[in-house]
Amino acid sequence: MNESLSERERLILDKLSQRGTILVSDLAAELELSEVTIRSDLKELEEKGWLQRTRGGATPAYHRDILERQRLHVDEKHAIARAAAELVQDGDVIMIEAGTTTALIARYLTGKRDIHIVTNSTLVFSYARMNPALQITMTGGEFRRPTESLVGPIALETINKLNVRLAFVGTDGFSLNRGMTTHLVEGGEIVKAMKAHAEQTILVADSSKYGKIGFVSVLPLREVAMIITDNKLSPQAAEELKESAISVRII
Repeated sequence: MNESLSERERLILDKLSQRGTILVSDLAAELELSEVTIRSDLKELEEKGWLQRTRGGATPAYHRDILERQRLHVDEKHAIARAAAELVQDGDVIMIEAGTTTALIARYLTGKRDIHIVTNSTLVFSYARMNPALQITMTGGEFRRPTESLVGPIALETINKLNVRLAFVGTDGFSLNRGMTTHLVEGGEIVKAMKAHAEQTILVADSSKYGKIGFVSVLPLREVAMIITDNKLSPQAAEELKESAISVRII
């Protein structure tokens, strides 16, 4: 997806997220624009991967939850993903867990050679498939639309058979006391499996997630090799992590 969205495109996506579907005629009336202009906007958004055009309107390309998360902290997520991609070396085999920040890593692997990605994320696949230099292994498993992820026994069986140098994982919340947490048990199982089969595990998470606690505890922060986050992390939080000897790269 292209992160460069105009104000009108963002407004259209807001309405799409709220309603589930949108009509060209309704948008034209609400925005006081011609239907030709609205159709052009929808065509551009479809090409960027945000939606699918239908007869007379459009529907989301992804689940509403994904669309909402993709619009949050966009600049921070791209900066974090870019920094994570810099850790990948030519010839690497890596795992990338499902998530809106983790998925962006695949976009920044351009120019790297002989990279093999193992992932349970259909978002990662949508980005990686555009780069012919990347080899992709999908885990298989049960598809979960709200997270665009593959989970369950088949996904875990695949991960448990493979070994990689780096695993990039995300989280719904992280803190010193509770570590990494998530809202879905199945997602937590994927992270644990990836961590067990990687030489190093890298947590990528924007600073808004620090201090948030999800339903399921996943890993203590000391079990990841590095946390990559953005410069909006509070000085107090950064100091807490430093004092606990947790490696943090602030972008």
